[in-house]
Amino acid sequence: MKNITFELSNVHLHGSAFFDYLSLRKEFFVDALHWQIPHNADVEMDQYDNPMARYSLVLDDDGKVIAGARAMSTAAHWGDHTYMLKDAMTGKLDSIPSNLLEDVIDSPKVWECTRLVISPDLKSMRARVTCLDLIVEGLIKMANDEGADTLISLSNLWLLRALKRLGYGAELLGEPYQNGDDGHKYAVMAIAARHKLLGNHVPHMTAA
Repeated sequence: MKNITFELSNVHLHGSAFFDYLSLRKEFFVDALHWQIPHNADVEMDQYDNPMARYSLVLDDDGKVIAGARAMSTAAHWGDHTYMLKDAMTGKLDSIPSNLLEDVIDSPKVWECTRLVISPDLKSMRARVTCLDLIVEGLIKMANDEGADTLISLSNLWLLRALKRLGYGAELLGEPYQNGDDGHKYAVMAIAARHKLLGNHVPHMTAA
């Protein structure tokens, strides 16, 4: 397995990896979880797949995309949209509760991570954990390169447990809620954007 990272300006350097990641997202979020999100027969893609987005993917030994995630600064703007959680909190998205955080986060030092997916074809827990580790390491490197020190994510609660087992500093920022499409529990969590060190503490964030 190997990690690749990119943004839209250099996506061409990685062949079909971006399209394949969007296809994997469609297979998981739409076909398996039945989320009501923009898609066609081949891919899932939304308004946050724009030039402000960054991507961290995992390829298997044959070069096939088997996992990935998207990230974006919480200070980002593209047209009428900012980032997913802020848009939900300000009433632009009705698919996500608007009360998951007390205050809106708006800082170049904090990145939101979304659309984390690992191929259901990977049955081995060790392989899945390795994928997660590679994804997060890629996200951390990109975030650090652009001056960020914290990642936040509205994710399934299993992610918090998995991140802590891997040695990343992670903590919940709000109360969990149950997703109406798939019935799973999700919550906003923060991850210290530092490479693994047991005992990491998530930096204090000032909300704007």
